[in-house]
Amino acid sequence: MDVKPKIKAITNQLNTIMVGKAAQVASSVVCLLAGGHLLIEDLPGVGKTTLAHALARSFGLAFSRVQFTADLMPSDLTGVSVYDRGRESFVFHPGPVFAQVLLADEINRASPKTQSALLEAMEERQVTVEGATRPLPRPFFVIATQNPHDELGTYALPQSQLDRFLMRISLGYPERNAERALLVGHDRRELVEALPAALAPADLASLQQAVAAVQVAEPLLDYLQDLIAATRSGRWFVHGLSPRAGIALLRAARAQALIAGRGYVAPDDLQAVLPTCIAHRLVPVSEAGRGAVEQVHAMIDAVPLP
Repeated sequence: MDVKPKIKAITNQLNTIMVGKAAQVASSVVCLLAGGHLLIEDLPGVGKTTLAHALARSFGLAFSRVQFTADLMPSDLTGVSVYDRGRESFVFHPGPVFAQVLLADEINRASPKTQSALLEAMEERQVTVEGATRPLPRPFFVIATQNPHDELGTYALPQSQLDRFLMRISLGYPERNAERALLVGHDRRELVEALPAALAPADLASLQQAVAAVQVAEPLLDYLQDLIAATRSGRWFVHGLSPRAGIALLRAARAQALIAGRGYVAPDDLQAVLPTCIAHRLVPVSEAGRGAVEQVHAMIDAVPLP
């Protein structure tokens, strides 16, 4: 399969919805091609849910949306068994997590107990309910949105759950020309509802196989390990990246290389995905006086290229 037309079709379609957000669209496509979960963090009203809906529709995946609230229970996600008098037995009614894409809207408005219900689903692609383990559909993605932590009624996601998200992106306010297009254009919700699937069900699997086939040279692996070691040095962050995070980072770099039209990973690919892949996993040292993303960029500048 020629991957370029498929990738171009899906990015072009998403860019018609997310005007002026080409970089965030590209990161989102990289995340799903790499088989990872996506966290979209920003202020209310900047298009987080719109992007999540557009991604699910464009990839041609069956999806369900859950509005996370303080009273949402774990069983509201995973499902529950109800006694059926006709069968004289309990029948399991699957929850919205049994979809190819779960849109977890405002995930940090739910209690930590409900947030933790997603951990097994995100890591193992299965859920255990009432002692029975049930597999989730394949593929399975969580696309979650969250408001900034200082918003009223929000709970910070635990580090263990943040580590399950391959990428975290922010949308930010639109530029003036992009905002004018939003003001005079059609309603984004109507456009999303009318979106056709840009990929057939088998296309995503083929693209993910193409990602796995992207070559990684030994010097590139050395550079990756140097970057991982830098996060653990204590100079930049309180704690470094885990081996799981390093594996996820390499998957994202492979997907980035594929989107760039290369069959091998270059240092530029690693540098491109590094901030969105690791900033949410790390806490800067207190004396740095910078946010995690700025600290990642400073670290990139300090680590020699191969």
